[in-house]
Amino acid sequence: MKNQSFAIVISTAACSQEAEKIALALIQQKLAACVQVLPIKSYFTWQNKLNIENENLLLIKCKCSDYEEIEKCVKANHSYEVPEILQVPIENGLGDYLNWIEQVTR
Repeated sequence: MKNQSFAIVISTAACSQEAEKIALALIQQKLAACVQVLPIKSYFTWQNKLNIENENLLLIKCKCSDYEEIEKCVKANHSYEVPEILQVPIENGLGDYLNWIEQVTR
């Protein structure tokens, strides 16, 4: 099914508690149909310093039209000065799954 009204928003969190706080806020506000949280190791430069950190990756399944509210929610529940918040549009997907996202979000 081709439909560009859905997306996956990617974010990271410093710890599992923070990731859970963000995920629950998004689900409770009906901004996301599903949030998957995965442990990862990130390598990045921040303030001219190489960092290697254990983080949690959030994959937020949502409607594109809710991106601004998702960004606000993530920022409000995040400890990072500049959190990763990236929207990746879904070009194709199982129609029944995309319909489910539509039904359970606002």
